[in-house]
Amino acid sequence: MERTVRIDLSDDEADPERVAELTGYLREELLQLDVDRVTAVPDGPAPPGARAVDAAQLGALLVTLGTSVTALNQVVTVLRDWFGRVRRGPRAQSRPALRLVMDDDVLEISEASDEQVAQALEAFVRRHSATTEARP
Repeated sequence: MERTVRIDLSDDEADPERVAELTGYLREELLQLDVDRVTAVPDGPAPPGARAVDAAQLGALLVTLGTSVTALNQVVTVLRDWFGRVRRGPRAQSRPALRLVMDDDVLEISEASDEQVAQALEAFVRRHSATTEARP
């Protein structure tokens, strides 16, 4: 069974050019990891809870983890670092949000401290590491 993580990125204040730029940077970083694929998710309906007129959707990426036991941990480490850089970067007044979906588990992060982001991502990895280890 192929394990995948969907990453939805949004920002209430980003313009379309910035959207493409940030999504591209994140994709490049994720491609450096021990994962099978990182693909853009085609445009479709907005994720649950998103405003229909929210033109600041940064994009959606689908990461296929493959068989590596550490791939999910690598992905969330990159996300934590990337999210921190975006929030503290030259356009720090923006309000980025991150949504991870794996199986039926959804993690949404927006206005949280670096410590809260790290804790939430670590908990997400623990939940999915337990299910991976339990598989035959």
